[in-house]
Amino acid sequence: MKLIVCKFGGSSLADGNNILRVEKILRADPARRFAVVSAPGKRFSADVKVTDLLYGCFRAAQETGDCSAAFADVRKRFISIVSELGMESFDIQSILDETEREIDLQKSADFTASRGEYLNARIIAAKLGWQFIDAKDIIFFDENGLFDEAKSYPLIEAKLRECGNAVIPGFYGTDANGKIRTFSRGGSDISGSIIARGVNAGLYENWTDVSGFLACDPRLVECPEKIEVISFKELRELSYMGANVLHADSIFPVRRGDIPIKIKNTFQPEDAGTLILPSKKYKKHGNIVTGIAGKKDFTVIFLEKSMMNSEIGFARKVLSVLEQNAVSFEHMPSGIDTLSLVIESKNLSDGMLDRLIEQIRDAVHPDYVRVLDQIALVATVGHGMTASVGTSARLFRALSDAGINIRMIDQGSSEINIIVGIDNADYERCLRAIYYEFFKKKKAS
Repeated sequence: MKLIVCKFGGSSLADGNNILRVEKILRADPARRFAVVSAPGKRFSADVKVTDLLYGCFRAAQETGDCSAAFADVRKRFISIVSELGMESFDIQSILDETEREIDLQKSADFTASRGEYLNARIIAAKLGWQFIDAKDIIFFDENGLFDEAKSYPLIEAKLRECGNAVIPGFYGTDANGKIRTFSRGGSDISGSIIARGVNAGLYENWTDVSGFLACDPRLVECPEKIEVISFKELRELSYMGANVLHADSIFPVRRGDIPIKIKNTFQPEDAGTLILPSKKYKKHGNIVTGIAGKKDFTVIFLEKSMMNSEIGFARKVLSVLEQNAVSFEHMPSGIDTLSLVIESKNLSDGMLDRLIEQIRDAVHPDYVRVLDQIALVATVGHGMTASVGTSARLFRALSDAGINIRMIDQGSSEINIIVGIDNADYERCLRAIYYEFFKKKKAS
């Protein structure tokens, strides 16, 4: 029997009734031995996630030294969950009291934000009768704030080998100084992936509120096709470009362990979901294109200099300017005499764009500099593209027929994606045009 690690997201654990659904799922298959849980999410559209309530507690503790007023809403949520689960004998009040004291004492954003996962895991472990394993004891970060594989994996394997079943809070671990440190938002996906790798699971199930990945954003395309099977490489491209079912960084631990991921719907567990396979186990099938995704609000810094291609160190000097200003770039298309830097616009506020241009001029003396803003990037992704003649022609023809001007083209060396830069205003039409070209849906009127 293959061991399964399950991660449940915030929407799956928003209240007691949802947690009862999760209990049923876990008990339905004895191979599901380890559950990684998020903090409670929204119960309805106007609700507030527990993690956001906790950030409010941190601000109160930092500003006044007393988070009790802000913590009252957190307290109410968890008391309600315990009541809905019929766990009258579970002493949630003492756990909440201790949590509130620690938030006031530590005044740490990471510690405070992590308490949603911690409290939820304590409750769920008690409800299931499973062992609670605190993530701080098995997941570690190094002095650079990066996940410490060498320290964490042996501890995960040793600790979880001792127990039959366990619940582990997601989102956090311990830093090099012994303090609680969190991953980025949505980081419980990463925690689940790490636990799956640590116990050498046969499958990592990620339970959420959708039945897998769709080939395009359903807000832009009516009833897009569901992706039944996808490779890690394709998933990485689509997740990074905005397909937000799974945290993009959660792929790395399971990819290194060749562990498949299955995206499942807590509210429709009978649905097949989407199976994500290591690339060497993935076989091309179906459409040429697997999916289309994109993001808005990029800025392009376009540089031109004669004989740039023969100037040793040109690109390095340009990228050094970005490094010195702690600015990352998304793409760097280039020609013989041209180079473009594609950067998220939010990273160029407060005069940063002007500083970068001035420093780049000083570093490499370009003949010409031009800035394009309000640019959207749209990625068309699929292993089938590599062996299909005319894929690019079809894509560009579809955009031409839709009257969309392409400002930039970037095709990865892996040949599983083509990225186009277009004006923000054309973003929705661009996604629709590409989707209808490759998925043969009837165009919306």
